[in-house]
Amino acid sequence: MLGKILKKLDTAASHFEEWTLFIIVITALIALFFNVVLRYGFNYTLAWSEELVRIVIIYSTFIGASVAVKQRAMIRIDAVVQIFPRLKKGLTFYTNILMLVFAGMMIYYGYKMTHLQLLTHQKTIIMQIPLVVVYAVMPVTGLMVFLRTVQVMVQDFTSK
Repeated sequence: MLGKILKKLDTAASHFEEWTLFIIVITALIALFFNVVLRYGFNYTLAWSEELVRIVIIYSTFIGASVAVKQRAMIRIDAVVQIFPRLKKGLTFYTNILMLVFAGMMIYYGYKMTHLQLLTHQKTIIMQIPLVVVYAVMPVTGLMVFLRTVQVMVQDFTSK
């Protein structure tokens, strides 16, 4: 029963991550394409497209971190593991614990930053998007990274 629920949650989270990344990157590419065509073809530029791309880079970086944890594609220094293969299990556990701590910091400080933006009602300069929307990605993806790391740890524990 619990396995089916976790599987459905994993599937839902994966679809959310993949489709969100797909849609925001395609949107940024289209905006940049039209900006380049207008700039070089008609000597006119879209100021909002650069702001949109900046927001897309922020979102894709944070959501991509969650995807990287799930796919075990996070950057690691594995020289010690190559020298001492017996330490792989312990070092993997240690890095996962550090990732949980980092995700907790993302949640905590991301919430504080998002709350501050909510109180100040700041907006982006050109598109007038409330900055709370931009900053909210940090605690949300911190939670996603935390859950993905726990998922990876459970997979490591049950596979051995």
